[in-house]
Amino acid sequence: MIETYRHTLGNGLRVVVHPDSNTVMVALDIIYNVGSRDERPDRTGMAHLFEHLMFGGSANVHDFDREVERAGGSNNAWTSTDFTNFYTVVPAVNAETAFWVESDRMLAPKLTGHPLEIQRQVVVEEFKQVCLNTPYGDLMHHLRPLVYTTHPYRWPTLGITPDHVAGATESDVTSFFNAHYSPGNAVLVVSGNIEPDKAFALAEHWFGDIPARATTPRNHPAEPPQTEARRTEVRDKVPNTLIQIAFPMAAYGRPGYVEADIITDILANGQASRLMRDVVAKGDVITRADTSITGSDEAGMLLVSAYLNDNSPAATERAERLIRQQLDRLIDTEVGADELGRCTARFASTIAFGQMSYLGCATELAQAEMQGEDINTRVDRYRSVTPAMVRTTAATLLRHECSNTVIYRPA
Repeated sequence: MIETYRHTLGNGLRVVVHPDSNTVMVALDIIYNVGSRDERPDRTGMAHLFEHLMFGGSANVHDFDREVERAGGSNNAWTSTDFTNFYTVVPAVNAETAFWVESDRMLAPKLTGHPLEIQRQVVVEEFKQVCLNTPYGDLMHHLRPLVYTTHPYRWPTLGITPDHVAGATESDVTSFFNAHYSPGNAVLVVSGNIEPDKAFALAEHWFGDIPARATTPRNHPAEPPQTEARRTEVRDKVPNTLIQIAFPMAAYGRPGYVEADIITDILANGQASRLMRDVVAKGDVITRADTSITGSDEAGMLLVSAYLNDNSPAATERAERLIRQQLDRLIDTEVGADELGRCTARFASTIAFGQMSYLGCATELAQAEMQGEDINTRVDRYRSVTPAMVRTTAATLLRHECSNTVIYRPA
C-alpha cells in the first residue's frame, strides 16, 4: 500500500506527497497535461520542444542543471502523446532547492532568443538521429496515419517533420506555454524522505504565488470506428523485413484496457508466451516478436511486431498467417486460468518492484493523479479479469478488419 497525502493550492496545482523514510533522497515529479495531441498539424513537435526548453533557464534560475547538480541532485524529463513529465532528485536536506528550481520554470521559463534557438537545433538534430538515421526510426510516421485518420495521435511525439520545430516562432512558443503550462494543468508529486506538512509548506511557499492561468480546452475530433483493414509497404535501409500490426483499443482506464494489456502478455511476454513458444522458437520465419499497448489517454493501439529472417514476399505472407493463427486462438478459445494467472502475477511483481523506488513511486503517482486513478487498486483490477473477459476483448479488438499493417522491407 502506497501512503499518500493530498492538497490543492489556490492556483489549482494538485500536490501529492508520498513519505518514504527508507531513503535519504527526495524526488519532485511534475506532470503537465499536455502532449503531442495538443499541437497544430502544421506545428508538430512543440511538446517535445518544451521538454527541452524548460531546461534552458528561467527568470531566477539561469542554469537549471548547475543549480540541481550543486545540490547533489539530478533531473530528466519525457514527453508522450498525452503528457509532459519533469523530475528532479536531490538529497532530502536540499529538498528546497528542487522546489525553487521547479517552481521558477513553471512561473517564467526562458522561451525566446538564444535559449529557443539552441533548443530548436537540439530537437531538430534529435529528430534526424532518431527518425531518419536509425533503422525503422520512422515506423510510427507510417503506422500512426493508418490508425488515426483525424485524431492528433496521427503524428508521433517527435512530430511529422523537423521543419515544424525549426520554423517555430517566438509567438508560437509563448502561445503554447500560456495555453498549457499552468498550475491548474499540472500535478506535483513529492516522494522520499520528507514529512507531508513540510512538503505542503514548501509547495505553498514556492508554487503558491504562481498565477492561475486558463488552459486551452481540447476540441480535436474523435477517431471514427475502423471498418476495413488498412496496410502499406515501406522500403528503406533496414536489415530485415519488419511486420508491424496495430489494432485500435480502449483508452487508459476504460473497459477493455486491462484485458488488452493482458492479451499482449499472453502473446509475447517471456519465453513461455504464445508467439515466443509456438512461433519464434520453431525458427521458421519469425526471429523476434513483440507486443505492447500504447497506454494512451484516449483510444490507443495494441501493437504486434515481427522481424523476419527472409525478405521474400512468400515469407511475409507466411509470417502474417502465423501471427493471425495466434490471434484467432485468443478469439476462438478461452485462455487457461493458469496462463492468465501467470500474466497477472508477472504484472503484480512488476508493479511491486517499481514501487520500491521513491522515484518510481513519484512518476507513477503523478500520472495516476492526472488520470484519476488509485494506484493501490491497480493490481486488483488485473486480478479481477477472467478468461471470458479476455476472449470477449480479443473478439472485439483483434478482427482482421480492424488491423493496420506496415510491411517495412530493406531497400
